[in-house]
Parts: sequence; C-alpha cells; structure tokens
Amino acid sequence: MSKINNFNKIKLKKEKGSDRMEGERISYHENVRKGYVRIKRDEMNNIWDRFEAQGFGRDPDKRCPFCLKGARCDLCSNGPCRADASIDKRGVCGITADGMAMRKMLLRNVLGASTYHYHTEQTITTLRATAKGTTPYKITSPEKLKAFAERLGLEISGSLEETAMNLCKFVEQDFHRKYDEPSKIVELLAPKERQDLWRNLGIFPGGIYGEMMLSTSSCLTNVDGYYKSLALKAMRLGIAMAYESQIVNEFCQDILYGIPTPHKMRVNLGVLDPDYVNILPNGHEPFLGFALVQLARKQEWQDKAKEVGAKGLRIIANIETGQEMIQRWEMDDVFYGFTGNWIMQETILGSGCVDVFMADMNCSMPVDPLYAEKYKFKLIPVSEVVAFEGIKERENYVPEKAEIQAAKLLEMGISNFKERRDSVEPLTNFEINETIVGFSTESILDTLGGSLVPLLDVIKDGTIRGVVGMVSCTSLRDYGQDVHTIDVVKELIKKDVLVLSMGCGNAAVQVAGLTNVEAKEDAGAGLKAVCEKLNIPPVLSFGTCTDTGRLADLLGAIAHTLGDVPISDLPVAAAAPEYMEQKATIDAIFALALGLYTYVNPVPTMTGGPDLMQLLTEDLKVITGGQLHTETDTNEAVKNILNHIEEKRNKLGI
Repeated sequence: MSKINNFNKIKLKKEKGSDRMEGERISYHENVRKGYVRIKRDEMNNIWDRFEAQGFGRDPDKRCPFCLKGARCDLCSNGPCRADASIDKRGVCGITADGMAMRKMLLRNVLGASTYHYHTEQTITTLRATAKGTTPYKITSPEKLKAFAERLGLEISGSLEETAMNLCKFVEQDFHRKYDEPSKIVELLAPKERQDLWRNLGIFPGGIYGEMMLSTSSCLTNVDGYYKSLALKAMRLGIAMAYESQIVNEFCQDILYGIPTPHKMRVNLGVLDPDYVNILPNGHEPFLGFALVQLARKQEWQDKAKEVGAKGLRIIANIETGQEMIQRWEMDDVFYGFTGNWIMQETILGSGCVDVFMADMNCSMPVDPLYAEKYKFKLIPVSEVVAFEGIKERENYVPEKAEIQAAKLLEMGISNFKERRDSVEPLTNFEINETIVGFSTESILDTLGGSLVPLLDVIKDGTIRGVVGMVSCTSLRDYGQDVHTIDVVKELIKKDVLVLSMGCGNAAVQVAGLTNVEAKEDAGAGLKAVCEKLNIPPVLSFGTCTDTGRLADLLGAIAHTLGDVPISDLPVAAAAPEYMEQKATIDAIFALALGLYTYVNPVPTMTGGPDLMQLLTEDLKVITGGQLHTETDTNEAVKNILNHIEEKRNKLGI
C-alpha cells in the first residue's frame, strides 16, 4: 500500500459483521467509547456519526475521488475544475493536477502558519505587559530569558524587565521584515548547514508576515501553478513558522510560566468529578488557564464553591491549552488533571460534569453550543478568532485584564453549578491514571547530567537505535481515535526507538500509559535498560504541536554535538500517524525542509499529482535530505521508519 497507485486503497478497520462504527473504530480508549454510548443515547449530533455520514452509502472511504487526490479546484468562477494527470486533463486555466494539489497544500500551510503566529503574537503581547508589571504573571524563568536573549544577540546586563522588553521588540521587528529580507531569528537559531542549504535553494525566509503574503499571493489564479515552485514556497514558509513562531512562542512561554520539567499528572476522563465546580480551559493558548489556576488556588474561591454545595473548585486541563499547562505546572487538588485530545471533546462535554468550557484559539468544535444547551454548561469564547452560532457571551483575553477575566469565569462556573448538578445526570466511573509529563531540552539535559553525550553514546553503541519525534493530531480517517498513533508508538519502542511525543498524539500516549515509567516493560531490551538507568519512560512527553520548533532546536543541538553533521544524516525521523488539520500540514512540510524522514497518515490529498508525489517521496532526498512517506498499515510504516534509521546509522558508521 506504500506505492503511489495504491495510496487511496484504504480499508476501514471495522468489527466483523458491522456496517457501523463501533468498538475501536470509535476510539482506542474505553472511556471515550463509554462517553459515545451516552451521547448517542441522548441523540446528540456527534463526530462519529458525522464522519460516517460523509461517505457515499455511509462508507466513510467512499468520497469524491478527485477530492481525495487533491485534483480539484474551485478558486475561480470557471470551476469547480477537476484534473487527471493520466490523460493530461487540466483545469480551465491550464493548471495541472500536480499544481492543483500543491497549491491547495500551500494554502493549508498559510492557514497553519497564521494560526501558529496568532498564538505567538499573543505570547509576545503577554510577555511585554508582564515586563511592565500589568498582568498577574511574572517572569518565572529568568535563566531562560537571559539564555534566549543571548542567543538572539541581545544585551542582558540590564534588569529582567528591560531584557524582556528588548526581546519583544527584536522578535516583532523580525516578524515584519519583508519576504526578501533574511530573518535574523532564523540566522541566529538554525544550524549553519541548513541555512547554507536553504540559501542555495532560494528558500531562506524573511519575516513571517512577508512569507505569508508571498505564499498567499502565489496561489491566486494564473499566478503560480508550478508544483515545484509552490513546494519550495511551502518549505520556505515552514522554516519561517518554525523558528519565528514556534520557537519564539514556546521559549517565551517558558520565560513566563516555567521550563517544563518531569512530574506526575492525572489524565483521562476520570479527572472529571460532578460534585466539583469544573472549569475547562480549552484550545491552544494557556494564558487565561494559568490565571484561573492562580485564583482558584486561593481559599476564598474554594469557599465560594462550597457555599453553592460543591466540594470545591477545579481547573481541568483540556486539549493543547491543557497540554501547555500540564507540561509546566504540577497537579494538586485544584489544578487537578488533564482530559485528553480533541476528538473526545463531545464525550467530555456530554459527561454532565462541566460548568465552564473556555474556548481560546483552536480546537473548539462548531457543534459545542448544542452540548452547552443539553448539558447545562457555559460556553465562553476567550479569543476574537473563536465564535459559535448562538453564543453571545464572550471574554476576549487581554493580558492586563487577565485576573479580572479569570475571576469572571470562576464566578460563571460557581453560579452554574447548582443548575447543572440538579438537572443533568452525570456520567461517572471513568478511569483515571497518572503519567509523567514535562520533558524539554533543558530537562532532558538535566536527566543526562548536563550533556547530550550520554544519549548519543547509547545511540552510537546501538542500545537505542534512534529517535522519533511523534508530532500528531488525532483523526478518524482510517482508524478510531488514537488507535494508529498508539500502535505505531508501541511498535517503535519495541524496536528500541526512543519517542518524543507532541500534539494531540501526546495526549493519546499519555492516556494510554506509554509515558509512564512502567511502559518500559513494553520496550525493547536496549531502550528498557536506558529507561531503568535514568528512571524515564520510553516515550517522553515533549509538549504540544507548537513544540515542533523546540524539537528542531534539540535536533540542531544533537547535530552540533556530533560534530555539526547534517541533520538529514541523523538516525531520527518525524511521525504523524494521525495528522488532521492545517497546522499539521505545515509541520510536515517544515520537517521535510529540515531534512527529516517524515511519516504521515492519513494519506494526504495530493496523490492526484504523480510528479508532486515523486518530488516529495523520492526526489527530495537529494534536495533537502527529507523524504515524505505515507502508509496506512502500522507494520509497514514502522518497518520503513526503522529502515531509514538503520540507513542513517550506517552512513554515520555507528
């Protein structure tokens, strides 16, 4: 199934004799399957039924073949057009199937880049306001501030506040460089060998805003229809996004809220207790989530919750906002735990345990108002980019007002508790488990005694064969929620491959128990021995999808420690077993520009362009060193990742 002409022959994993989605075709997780039964009984519109209904004859795989292959376009009034490379059937304007598929992918990447950067802008705004002393936050990690400022060539002899202000000014100036003016951030952070390669290819980026303009303008009808040109522009945009948006964002969040360090965290739907006021920050931006925790930890707020009959007040971390929070702050009886990733959102809301669902940028579903009405909770957008039909109440985040806004959200939850508890039968007896979260470059170095050398030594001697950065969403396209991600990760650790998990895929392996120390029993002998020596899990919880940039920075450090070898020569790979949306597509394109073997599933809607697929899956190996691989079968996917790792080990002579 790895051949291009077989890319679209995907089989649904359904239980024998079933013509409906059930069992593991719903989810890997028993809790989610239990929640599905509840919302199905309540006749709620839900993601599983909607997914099944999208297919012809209720078969989700029977979709428009032109759409599946990316050979369809409706950008101009001559369309919609369909293209077929096998007979040179083109769009009315003359664009080929290859051009159609890559142009659509580039537009997806613009959406991903702009959304990543929206988050980054909010972080910089928050850091500046904090430096001025006008937010409830503080500079929690002065060491990270100084280290990052030094890497950017900034003066650090002044106060922390002055350094933070200078950092904000520097990065914002770089964001606004024209697309033909090289980014200083990329020059200062990216490995030199990559920079030289990108310059030679003409894909060294300027400022992120200029790059988004260049990419978007190129996609206009009758402007750039050449798939190779569009692919290079996508990689150029990906580079700008990773270094200017992702790395700047995560490092500045470290400065504000702390560098992730390993600690235990409760996970799974069992963190929801109907007898507490439960407020769930959801999305990708953790700012108000942290403000909620700070206030809710004060006794006066716990007392207010008890006055209305609750046992107390809890902040329950949710999806990527929650992931940002749990990586940095330890749990207690107020910041109680983490639910999981976005596909389980309706089962969370249908539990009857939620009082406020706070929706910041990304990953809140348009159907959520139906659940708010049925299960009696407050649905509150806290970002101007988020809106729901029928929901008028909102509290758009403003750093200077964060404490006041958090207090309003707590009051909403407390005032909502009695109605919710009296009128909604809660779903209880969910499982709950603990896991280890909080790995970062700094904490990995601390675990290794301050140097990457011990890790590299066990890779060199073969105890660990290689490293895979698993940056994934969650999708229903070929399997149930998280099934494929967990299967792939299980097979990798069996083969002595250390996995760093990020994104919604990180939640998958956390809830499945693979980020626990006890999961070493599922690892190969070599990886198990390393886990026992360092007291670490075989899968290191490394953060959110935004931490793709942090991973790139770590790989740059590894390449440097090995003598500045090209990143493309390292025994490493990127894997997205269940990518879903536009942030994921630009992550994958960046990984290819970085020189990584990049496994993705589901098969992307690009296969109608055979020359484009040849470029990404084969030709790119001698251009950037990267390679795209698509595969629906777990064993085949893992086999190919392992073959790549062994090929790179041989090239390095280890």
